[in-house]
Amino acid sequence: MNTSVSQGQDGTNNRAGKTGKVWFITGASRGFGLEIAKAALSAGDKVVATVRSKPEQLAAALQNHPDLLVVLLDVVREEQAKAAVSQAIARFGTIDILVNNAGYGIVAAVEEASDAETRKQYDTNVFGLLNVTRAVLPYLRKQRSGHVINVSSLFGYGAIPGWGLYGSTKYAVEGLSEGLAVELAPLGIHVTVVAPGLFSTDFLSPDSYTLAQNIIEDYTPTVGPMRNGADKLHGNQPGDPAKLAQVILQLVNAKNPPVHLPIGKDSVGMYRKMAAKNGQEVEAWAAVSTGTDHVKA
Repeated sequence: MNTSVSQGQDGTNNRAGKTGKVWFITGASRGFGLEIAKAALSAGDKVVATVRSKPEQLAAALQNHPDLLVVLLDVVREEQAKAAVSQAIARFGTIDILVNNAGYGIVAAVEEASDAETRKQYDTNVFGLLNVTRAVLPYLRKQRSGHVINVSSLFGYGAIPGWGLYGSTKYAVEGLSEGLAVELAPLGIHVTVVAPGLFSTDFLSPDSYTLAQNIIEDYTPTVGPMRNGADKLHGNQPGDPAKLAQVILQLVNAKNPPVHLPIGKDSVGMYRKMAAKNGQEVEAWAAVSTGTDHVKA
């Protein structure tokens, strides 16, 4: 069954005769994904925007743009990822930029989260990202060009009580991005992992993150305030998602894009804080930790 909503006049490949990049953006129904899609279309590029449901709503939100293709995709379903990418290639002939944006958060002490809750978090934020990346990379390798942008978080730099499990998925995204970067660089493909701080998206709205079902009273002083008040931050975040989208546009047009890019004052601050802390700890134990070689006779 064809699950796409094509905004072209006749459904044919309309890439010929036009310039501009082709973007494949997951989690495009709102937040960063939606803003990046808007920015790319405004820049004259083409966009394949994926959603888990109601593609017609996203098409309408993007004003039924002629260079837009909306595709149904639940990133945890590998076959859906392959099918969505095939629809993108059939419509536009190529993919130049992959934005792995789909994800969600869970508020819980690490011990509180059940095995099922933990696996669901990793299935979307890590394994879902891998499903889409594996589906797109054969086309990028064939053309020896492209840019993979993985969305991490400032929680991928340092831990905050209640967000340790979510943050661990973003640490995984950071590590996967580094591995991809060194493997794909010889093939002409860039990889950047962007780590937004707190932006005024729906991420902290009550219907956008989950709470662990199990509550352990010992964690009330640390996790409790976040469990009871994360949604109160919704609407008060300092970052403007539209400005983040403009940063992403600059990023994909850079000749030598970075592998790591914190976005937002709070994210840059978190990176600097953790880098300094980690450096101090390493140096404090350097004499002990480096004395582990075999003694030569």
